[in-house]
Amino acid sequence: MEFVIKISQFLLSLSLLIVLHELGHFIPAKLFKTRVEKFYLFFDIKYSLFKKKIGETVYGIGWLPLGGYVKISGMIDESMDKEQMAEEPKPWEFRSKPSWQRLIIMLGGVTVNFILAYFIYVFLSFAYGDTDFSSESLKDGYWIENELLLDLGFQTGDKVISVNGVEIESHSQLRSSIIGAETFVINRDGVNQEIVLPKDFLGQLSTSKSKSLFDIRVPFMVAKVPDSSINKAADLKKGDVFLSIEGEDFKYYDQIDYFIDKFKGKTVNATLLRDTETIEKQVAISDDGFFEIVPGESFLKFDELGYLEITRKEYSFTESFGAGGTKFVNKISDYWEQLGKIFSPSTGAYKGVGGFKAIFDIFPDQWIWADFWNLTAFLSIMLGVLNLLPIPALDGGHVMFLLYEMVSGRKPSDKFMEYAQMIGFFILIALVLFANGNDIFKAFTN
Repeated sequence: MEFVIKISQFLLSLSLLIVLHELGHFIPAKLFKTRVEKFYLFFDIKYSLFKKKIGETVYGIGWLPLGGYVKISGMIDESMDKEQMAEEPKPWEFRSKPSWQRLIIMLGGVTVNFILAYFIYVFLSFAYGDTDFSSESLKDGYWIENELLLDLGFQTGDKVISVNGVEIESHSQLRSSIIGAETFVINRDGVNQEIVLPKDFLGQLSTSKSKSLFDIRVPFMVAKVPDSSINKAADLKKGDVFLSIEGEDFKYYDQIDYFIDKFKGKTVNATLLRDTETIEKQVAISDDGFFEIVPGESFLKFDELGYLEITRKEYSFTESFGAGGTKFVNKISDYWEQLGKIFSPSTGAYKGVGGFKAIFDIFPDQWIWADFWNLTAFLSIMLGVLNLLPIPALDGGHVMFLLYEMVSGRKPSDKFMEYAQMIGFFILIALVLFANGNDIFKAFTN
């Protein structure tokens, strides 16, 4: 069931983005009286799952879910229709239109992607506001279990004071600063220390087995006791919070290994908090070192218990446009920075490039609309930015040649555009193979 939820979100999000992107090309093409021969979701190599001709355009769904396309008459694109290009230009063809109209048609797709992302962020700001955790409220710092961070000198309990000299005020700010992070100032036992990250930190992170970074320290709270658990008869209930074992107090889930090592294979006396009442229970630890209890999270309850402080900001309808714009700009800036790291080999960030599996993995196994739209907005920005790269066969490649034509007054020849399109196509294939190959490599190595 969890797989069905993830794959449903993945396909719905990508389908929505592809259709709207291609619609961004389709609408200005029709406005400028340019013939659109095909409008396809997914690629229809050899055959289509569905197609129907309406007017002069065939609308369809292909069988290969790697994207989509509109085929515009008189344009050198991935179809490589040389026969059409060998004929005299027709008034309804792309190549017969003024360069400014062709530029608008080519920029239509990414424009829609950016507009969509912006309005999603506006809607999310208005409907849900912003929820975060203040750094000050995390009194005992973060839980660090990633071996890479531990090797660099971080420890559980460290408080993050600043990244690259910028003071960290919230957990989301810390998360968004990781991509460009070079230096951290942390506070450990009341003393500030500086930790300098290696230049290839992102490369090392992408190949590390653990992808956790700075995890919020939370208590050991019961979410579920499976029927197969050795603690099935312990009368534990959802929401129970462990306070002590065998008289030894502990506050955080990350401290549980101490008790596992000490009492492995034994039954212990545990003190728990149930609602507002303290209760005593006997709890078993298996010979393998497991409570066989599914831990849970309820940040509202953790806030009530003083483990952290949730900050929430709500926006009026008019305020949400400004808040959405800020999120939109920040996301684009963060993604451009990420691309810069990827194209700089010394950072090793290219090792973290992923394909369709990586995109699939970011969707949660529960259908939460706020998360779905947040991810869709990010993917819309990603699709828009990637399509602006000046690679022939991408929108950015066509725009590059159009700008050259508008500045120089000379149009590249059809033969040159054919060769450029072919080179761009092979570059794209190589990038797709590399990204999805990375997914396969990580699946085997992890």
